[in-house]
Amino acid sequence: MKILTWNINSVRIRLAHLKTIVKELDPDIICLQETKCEDAKFPLKDIQKLGFKFVVFHGQPSYNGVAILSRIQFKNVVKHDFCNKSDARHISVEMSCRDLDNKLCIHNFYVPAGGDDPDPEVNQKFKHKLDFLEEMNLYIRDQILDKRYHVFVGDMNIAPHINDVWSHKQLVNVVSHTNIERHTLNNIIGDNKLCDIMRYFAGDDDKVYSWWSYRNRDWKKSNRGRRLDHIWCSQNLKNNYKNHQIFTEARDFERPSDHVPVILEI
Repeated sequence: MKILTWNINSVRIRLAHLKTIVKELDPDIICLQETKCEDAKFPLKDIQKLGFKFVVFHGQPSYNGVAILSRIQFKNVVKHDFCNKSDARHISVEMSCRDLDNKLCIHNFYVPAGGDDPDPEVNQKFKHKLDFLEEMNLYIRDQILDKRYHVFVGDMNIAPHINDVWSHKQLVNVVSHTNIERHTLNNIIGDNKLCDIMRYFAGDDDKVYSWWSYRNRDWKKSNRGRRLDHIWCSQNLKNNYKNHQIFTEARDFERPSDHVPVILEI
C-alpha cells in the first residue's frame, strides 16, 4: 500500500500536477492539504477519473481544506473541528486491510502556519497554532489507545529537527522552527510513541526538506528548504515500513506548489 501526502496549494489549479504525480508514483491513498476549495466546487469527477473511486473532502472557500482520495473503500469519516474555528484542517478515515489483522486509520492534518511573530501574546495566529497542537496531541492520544493501526500525515507547518531546515542558527527564531514549536511537535511524536518516518529512516545527520519558498528564484540552487510535511505511524505499524520517497521533481512543475509530495509504502 502506498500512502501519499501533499499540500497541493489549490486542488483546482493543480489538477494536471496531481495527474502527473498519480502516473509517476501510483499511490493507493492520497491525502491533500490546502485544497482551497469549498465542497460544492470540489473537482470530484476529475479526481475519480484518475482511479480514486472513494473520495472525501472537507473544504472552505479560498483557504485551508483537506481531502482523502482512495482506491480502497473506507468508512468512519471524521472531520474534527480543532479550536472551534470550523476551518477545515482535519479529516480521517478507517479501512480494512487484507494483510493487517486490524483496522488502518489514516489521519490528515493541516496545522495553522502561525503568522510571522512567534509571540502568542501579540500574535493570535501563533496562539491558534499552539492551541491547535495542544488539541492535536490529545486527539492523537485518544486514537492510539485502541489496537488499530494509525498513520498521521499532513502539512504540520513545523520543521522539528535541526536538520529539517537549511540553517538552524538563522531560523531558530522564525515561525515553523522556533523552540516552542519544535518542542511541542516532538512531544506529540514522542509522548504518543509515533515513528516519524522521514526522520527515523534518514537518521540525525541528513538534511530533509519537503518545502521551498517561492521567494527563492532558483530553489534547487539555493536549496533553502524546510521539512514541513510529515508522515508518522503508530508503533504497531513501524515494522510494516517498506519505503518512502520525497518527490522533489514536483517543485519543478510549471506553477508548482511550494510543497512536494511525500509517499510512504507499507
